[in-house]
Amino acid sequence: MAETSTWLTQDAYDRLSAELEYLRTEGRADLADKIDSARQEGDLKENGGYHAAREEQAKQEARITQLATLLRNAKIGAAPPDDGIIEPGMVVKALISGIKKTFLIGSREGAPDLEIEVFSENSPLGSALSGHKPGDTVTYTAPNKKSYAVEIISVKPFRES
Repeated sequence: MAETSTWLTQDAYDRLSAELEYLRTEGRADLADKIDSARQEGDLKENGGYHAAREEQAKQEARITQLATLLRNAKIGAAPPDDGIIEPGMVVKALISGIKKTFLIGSREGAPDLEIEVFSENSPLGSALSGHKPGDTVTYTAPNKKSYAVEIISVKPFRES
C-alpha cells in the first residue's frame, strides 16, 4: 500500500512531533518501569498488572509507528494556493443533500483542537471533492453506501486563528 502525504499546519506538526519524542523517550521508559515492577510481583500467568502494562506498551508502539509515518509523509506549514481548487488544507463550504456545511480537507490527527469538522483527503467525501471548484456539483458514496449530492459553494485556504 502506497503511503500518502497528509497536510498539517506547523502547529499540528510541532505538537505531533513533541508527542512522538515523548513516547519514544519518557513514555517508553515509564512503561518499561511499569512492566518491570509488575514482573517482580510473581507469576506472570495470573499477573493482571503485567498483562495490562504489556497491552499498554503494544498500543504505545502502534502510536509511535503511526506518528512516525504521518510525520515522515506530512506536507507542512503553508496553506495551499488560493486558487479555488479543493485539495488538502482547503476549507470548503458546500451544500450536502441540501444542508450547508463548512469543513477542512486535511488530517483529523493534525486538527484535534480545531472547531471545524475535518475530512481526510482520502475519505469518500475528500476524494470526491478533490480537484473541484466552487459551482461544481459532485456525487459521492458514503460508507453507508448511500449517494449524496454535494454543491460546492466556496473554497479557501485554511488559516489558523
